[in-house]
Amino acid sequence: MRPPARDRTPRLESRVSATRCNGGIVLAQQPRPTESSARTDETGAAGAPDGPGRVTAGPLTGPGGAATGRSANTQATGRSAKAQTAPWRARAPGGRWTAAAAVAALGGIAVVATVLRFADLGSNPGGLYPDEAAEGLDAQRLLHLAGFHPVFFHDDGGREALYGYVVAGVFHAFGETVLALRASSAAIGVLAVLAIWLLGRRFGTWTGLAAAAWAAGSLWLVSVSRDGMRNMLVPLLGALALAALITWLDRPSRRTAALAGAVTSVAALYTYQPLKLLPLLALVWLLWLRRVDRSAYERLRAGVPAFLVAFLIVAAPMAAAALSDPSNYFGRTAAVTPFNPDVQADSGLLVHWARTLGMFAIVGDPNARHDVGALPLLGVPVFLVALFGLARLWRRRRDGAHALVLWSLPLFLVPPLIAVEGDSPHFLRALGLAAPLAVIIGLGTVELVGLARTRWGRSAGRLAALVAAASFAVLAIGSGMAYLSRPVADRYDAYTYDLVAMADVARQAPRAAVVLDDYSATVVRFLDFHDPPAILAPGTRLGDASAFSTVIARTRDELAGVLGPQAAGRAIPVARDETGHPTVWSVAP
Repeated sequence: MRPPARDRTPRLESRVSATRCNGGIVLAQQPRPTESSARTDETGAAGAPDGPGRVTAGPLTGPGGAATGRSANTQATGRSAKAQTAPWRARAPGGRWTAAAAVAALGGIAVVATVLRFADLGSNPGGLYPDEAAEGLDAQRLLHLAGFHPVFFHDDGGREALYGYVVAGVFHAFGETVLALRASSAAIGVLAVLAIWLLGRRFGTWTGLAAAAWAAGSLWLVSVSRDGMRNMLVPLLGALALAALITWLDRPSRRTAALAGAVTSVAALYTYQPLKLLPLLALVWLLWLRRVDRSAYERLRAGVPAFLVAFLIVAAPMAAAALSDPSNYFGRTAAVTPFNPDVQADSGLLVHWARTLGMFAIVGDPNARHDVGALPLLGVPVFLVALFGLARLWRRRRDGAHALVLWSLPLFLVPPLIAVEGDSPHFLRALGLAAPLAVIIGLGTVELVGLARTRWGRSAGRLAALVAAASFAVLAIGSGMAYLSRPVADRYDAYTYDLVAMADVARQAPRAAVVLDDYSATVVRFLDFHDPPAILAPGTRLGDASAFSTVIARTRDELAGVLGPQAAGRAIPVARDETGHPTVWSVAP
């Protein structure tokens, strides 16, 4: 007699309860979902369908209506939070075709990011700014000076050395050129777009794609990516640090805690000033979770020692550098704040704050290296989309991932607000906001598409998605045209074309000398590293000028200060700007 068939219903229910939709949402047996598991919903309301085959979760309440902080899947199956969270492996809604469309969209975004950052990079922006040259010069020293391997460069106001090591590797492979220097930053800019996608994907496939699409075409990020400076490490490491902290939240363990601590340490201490507040962000975030989601906080608390140990191990070399020369390490930060009575600011403190807060939609950075035509950071249309995303973050502020991005906004706004030196707003000091802003724009885009679908139906939702995609394409095209169409006249002074011309003239003349201050001379030292000319400080009178075949300066007056008026009268211009005005003079003593 055949034995009776086994009842497989419980196993089937268990499988259903463990099935994941896009972004890590769990389809649970229980009819009541949880707020903490509503991580990646792509609609405006909890519990609404999120595309084909997608269900989102709302808050799970216990007795008296209090949130339990546990997912329905956890209650039904008893599985741990670690076992039920895998947001980075989430699939796009709608099955195989939708997933393929998401992959294709990401590939297209990466291509756009690459084109905008590498197109005509050999001649645009052109010239070379001393801060860029300082990065290249230290990279050359890393390659050619025995025993030179610092974690902090003490020249040019003091700089973290991570970018210098990246550039040194690129120089070793492709040559010590301005193009290689700037290509290093451009490549980091492309990686930053992908890192922003990875971070945004935690909130949903389409949120991640929208965030990356904005980052790929943002004129702000395109401009910074094409300069050969360490600043572009901030969006890349900032996005990775936030992603690592959220991974720790989703999969609490000593390993994920150590990973979060190590990445946070690298981002905070080895990149650029805007991320110095990352450790404070992590602390504020944990305290917030302790207040609003005690169960999540308790799961993370066990990993705090591993986080701190990893953070301190990675931080140790930079801490040693700071302790060995605290005035140089901390001096630059103190020098740009209102606490420095000699700080050179373009306006009063209140005006500086107003311009900085207005940078999102009203005013832009007047520095041609950071911006084009002083255009705002976002512009009004993107700013309005971001407001929808911000509202969504606020509604979900009790969820750990949303809270982390939300808290990052005021903290990363502090550096551009308190650093008053130079022009305002200062887009480089705002780079800590790049990754959070991208996520907010992605959330806002999905929110608007979801509202259109909820109010007017699925067809309206598809149309809204197409409009969003077209808008990001228009943004990228506009950014490319704005940046690549700038005439040399708009870039000449910002990228000190005259210093490059001086280095070229000095390279062609044996026993040449250039009259430059130490900061400006960095360009000549980098470009003529293997056969450097003599550097003469302005006003240094030469007793015997016969040691030099050629003396080069920016003005005849500077030549007169070194050689005397008679020799300066024989000087000839060897470089001119776009208007024909002489910018470099040369004379044989």
